[in-house]
Amino acid sequence: MTDCIFCKIIGGEIPSKKVYEDEFVYAFNDLEPQAPVHVLVIPKKHISNVDEIVEEDKELIGHIYLSISKIAKDLGLEKGYRVVVNNKEHGGQSVSHLHFHLLGGRQMTWPAG
Repeated sequence: MTDCIFCKIIGGEIPSKKVYEDEFVYAFNDLEPQAPVHVLVIPKKHISNVDEIVEEDKELIGHIYLSISKIAKDLGLEKGYRVVVNNKEHGGQSVSHLHFHLLGGRQMTWPAG
């Protein structure tokens, strides 16, 4: 998708502070961190939101969660962390490319907001 900011980050058109990358996933530090550690983990395949995930994406979604676990370990989040996926406008999604917020480095509170 040519107008997607996350697709442009994956393609190197927009700079980012890469944390992790493999064949299917790209992860980078959020520009407006909400915790001491705030990494965005995105699939390289453009999927607009949770509702756009299809049956053929189930292995990709599993791979994303395995990648999140690896990233969290690499970043020393052994005390715990939070993974947030906002979906569509009312869910707080601001970029129409499926993305996972990995938040850690402090005690998380509930309710989230």
